[in-house]
Amino acid sequence: MHIEPLEREFTLNGLRLPDPSPTLSVEQVRETYAMTYPEIATASLEGPETVGNKLVYRFSRAIGSKG
Repeated sequence: MHIEPLEREFTLNGLRLPDPSPTLSVEQVRETYAMTYPEIATASLEGPETVGNKLVYRFSRAIGSKG
């Protein structure tokens, strides 16, 4: 039996974001990418979903009402 750790991948509205560091928690990854993509700070998180040999986490822009 061969055990291989799964790589993580993050997506934001269809944009693939590589894992900045496997040692970071998902929330730390969110904070890291929030500097470049501010909408990720309030995005909802789905996953992980296993796709091939990766764990895919999906950030989706939070939809709210104004007013």
